[in-house]
Amino acid sequence: MCENHVINSLFTDFQKNMDKEQEIREVIRNICKDVGQISREATTVLQVIHHNEAGINPACLKARELFEKAQEGYARLKEALPPNDYYKYQEHWRNMTQRYCFLIALTVWLETGILATHDTVAQVLGISSVESKTGFHLDIEDYLNGLLQLCSELSRLAVNSVTRGDFEKPMQISKFVMELNAGFRLLNLKNDHLRKRFDVLKYDVKKIEEVVYDLSIRGLRPKPEAVVDGQ
Repeated sequence: MCENHVINSLFTDFQKNMDKEQEIREVIRNICKDVGQISREATTVLQVIHHNEAGINPACLKARELFEKAQEGYARLKEALPPNDYYKYQEHWRNMTQRYCFLIALTVWLETGILATHDTVAQVLGISSVESKTGFHLDIEDYLNGLLQLCSELSRLAVNSVTRGDFEKPMQISKFVMELNAGFRLLNLKNDHLRKRFDVLKYDVKKIEEVVYDLSIRGLRPKPEAVVDGQ
């Protein structure tokens, strides 16, 4: 009888822990749903870059406003997350965070022509950039995944820029993506998902090279001194 009581007590505690964990997951899911919606709005806003040069600056300003709203959501996530449990619940916000890394990197590039660093992206989201098992932070692999998404978006922008008669931007994109490609080749990628995403980069590079080549043979390639180097 005593042994049966111990077993019942043990499994009752298990159920309490499972219920508590489920409650936490539900809170996190609801927060991620709200923050994810903001990322979709930012994605829609930034699509203007593919068909309206004049709309780029206003789109970046609007995206910045949305990032501020997202920062509030990430603050709620940090509050909801139990200490030392970042990786336990990470799957709930991983894809969303990768999307934000891409959107922030794209916005920074459109504004300045330079790469948004890991620290910069973390700052925009209002979270730590330090890899830590305690507390909420921006995982480096999520940041890298966002950069790979950026390369795909820029390869698309290179094509659409030519369509609307902007022959300088593809050259700027080519220089930037080639440098990123060289950087990624320095990494020994062991994460399967990140490795597969990196494999897509070679197709993005090829697409951009084809755009630059086409401009060259048509005599439309700007002179080197006319190209914005993004510095």
